[in-house]
Amino acid sequence: MKNLLPLLTFLFLISVLLFSCTKEVQIDIPAHEEKIVIDGSIETGQPPIIFISKSNDIYSPTNFEAFLNGFISGATVSVSNGTNTIVLDELCSNNLPPGTEQAAAELLGIPEDQLASLNICAYTSFDQTIWGELGKTYDLNVSYDGKNYTSQTTIYNPIALDSVYWKEEENYPGFGFSWAHLTDPPNENNAYLWEVKKLNFNSQGGSENNFFVKTFGAFFNDLFFDGMAFEFYYENPTNNNNQNQGNTNETDLMYAQGDTVVVKFSSLGDREYEFFDKKYRQIYSAGSPFSTPINVPSNIEGGALGIWAGFSPVYDTLICQP
Repeated sequence: MKNLLPLLTFLFLISVLLFSCTKEVQIDIPAHEEKIVIDGSIETGQPPIIFISKSNDIYSPTNFEAFLNGFISGATVSVSNGTNTIVLDELCSNNLPPGTEQAAAELLGIPEDQLASLNICAYTSFDQTIWGELGKTYDLNVSYDGKNYTSQTTIYNPIALDSVYWKEEENYPGFGFSWAHLTDPPNENNAYLWEVKKLNFNSQGGSENNFFVKTFGAFFNDLFFDGMAFEFYYENPTNNNNQNQGNTNETDLMYAQGDTVVVKFSSLGDREYEFFDKKYRQIYSAGSPFSTPINVPSNIEGGALGIWAGFSPVYDTLICQP
């Protein structure tokens, strides 16, 4: 009993110390500060397109109606290429001039049969003097509610893939991934975007995919392969409906033999890459308690969030045959 007394005394003192150090911690979460969000892009041979919206409170309800109500109408938006300065037109999906529906669907990335039911407004111009050209720098100016927001982006010379090809997976006869060979120019800090559009026809004779789709990890730079030549592959992102509905199997991420795919391989600048890289890393890690918080940078000056990005795409047609 005498031998147990010191041990019991020690345990008692430890328990007192542990419980006496307990302290209630209160965290003051700052109130939501609404900001303007600008999502703008311009690419070679295409008009500029700018979406403007308001940031949402992280604790507010998230639904499609709230998403649509976030778009801003009535801003004054202009783009300059150093020679011409053009004030962009506001184009709303539910109030289009007759005969422009197909062009608007491609520009907005919305199926044509859904345009009238939505109220998505964007700012663009059909004046080709302000459309994207290689080597030019484009200044963006947005005026809304008495405030100005500015940004600048450049359309750099594109870097083409050496080749694209389809390779059948050993354990999945008739299915495989899209492969490419790239020679990265040295000492240029290049950044890239990979997108695809499948040209297979559906039962109505139309294309299965009307728009280009980004795959997982679509943005990458040459930090680890500057000046190198190498091969890489990407999965098929065009079966997202099956994946979202949980009806997945191993071949959903592959292309079937006989598929025809257009690969859109674009170059972009460093600041633009940093935005998209961190944006998608934040999206992919959302909800994980083990993920590190990521602050998404912006190249918009004046207090707004978002991006103004220039792209220079090169297109390749991939026929999925051995």
